[in-house]
Amino acid sequence: MKGTLLDAAKALPLHEQIQLAEALWENIAAAGYEPQLTDAQAIELDRRVAEHLRNPGTATPWNQIRTEIERKHAPQG
Repeated sequence: MKGTLLDAAKALPLHEQIQLAEALWENIAAAGYEPQLTDAQAIELDRRVAEHLRNPGTATPWNQIRTEIERKHAPQG
C-alpha cells in the first residue's frame, strides 16, 4: 500500500475513517472474500453465536457502538 494513501486516510476525521473502513469492507465482502479461520477461531465464533441466540438482548447494535466511538473522539471545542 502506498504510504500516501494510508496517510491520507489517517488524516481524515474519525467518522470519515469509519465510513471509509465500512465501505472498503463492504467492497471486500461483495468481491466474495471469505477469511480463513483457525479451528479455535471457528469454535469461538460458534460459541458466541450460540450465546447470542440464547440471549440476544445482550448484544449492542453497531450504530450505537459507532455513535459512542464518534462521540468519544469528536473534536473538543
